[in-house]
Amino acid sequence: MRLDDLEPSDNAHDLGRGGGGFGGGGGGLGGLLGLLPMLLGRKMGIGTIVIIAIVGFFLFSGGGMSFLGGGGPGGQAAQDQSAKTYDTDAEVFSGRVLTSLEQTWSQLLPGYRPASLYFYDQQQQSGCGAAQSAMGPFYCPTDQGVYLDTSFFNQMREQMGAGGDFAEAYVIAHEVGHHIQKLSGIADEVRQRQARAGQAAGNELQVRMELQADCYAGVWAGQNKDRLDPGDVEEGMTAAHAIGDDTLMREAGQAPVESMFTHGTSEQRMRWLKRGIETGDPQQCDTFAARTL
Repeated sequence: MRLDDLEPSDNAHDLGRGGGGFGGGGGGLGGLLGLLPMLLGRKMGIGTIVIIAIVGFFLFSGGGMSFLGGGGPGGQAAQDQSAKTYDTDAEVFSGRVLTSLEQTWSQLLPGYRPASLYFYDQQQQSGCGAAQSAMGPFYCPTDQGVYLDTSFFNQMREQMGAGGDFAEAYVIAHEVGHHIQKLSGIADEVRQRQARAGQAAGNELQVRMELQADCYAGVWAGQNKDRLDPGDVEEGMTAAHAIGDDTLMREAGQAPVESMFTHGTSEQRMRWLKRGIETGDPQQCDTFAARTL
């Protein structure tokens, strides 16, 4: 994907490395199941299920969204901040993706307010509690921020066979898709409906949330087709397939159970990402009105 002409966004921050292991704030992998009621409705991430599935069980997170971003300081201060924020190639690329997303959604959504992108290493704190690498990238509605440990890109490539720059961009675009849901009021409405629903119905609503975020990611790509290289769309489809609930459950040695899905099947994730790419129209991403996903 050709983004080299874009400057990395000013709405990114490097939180550095937090405490070791998985202790503290949100607890470790062994304690995640006990934290499910606390996590429901707080964090929403493309990678949450991916990493948990690798160790043999699933974290079902309801979804959160929020981070009010504004333009960064100008002049030399902005350059110094940028130098400190973007100290790896993966972070520079992520910052350029964020710039492109800001430009695109500012045109598509009146009154768009940018999300902030927070880089961290292993463990840090977000407005929604602990940010841990094992959770994968996620969006926190409380502070409207996307939290990303870029080592997740290595896991995508090495453990899921879903590498490539567009696959990485899709991760960020999906999380910004949750930001769009927050700004448009969709997220809050769904959270209210989930609070009144049982687990199976709440999970179905969450699936529709995640598939809409996939579609929004595709809309961004569809609006920027002139920047796509041959093979980029295929990279995105490979990534979407790799993180489908049914695929992850099978790889974890479990039989897929539809009532437990929270992100959608591989086929569904590919279909809605493709729909966004082909139409470039966020109005085509109403997964809540769709009779079949």
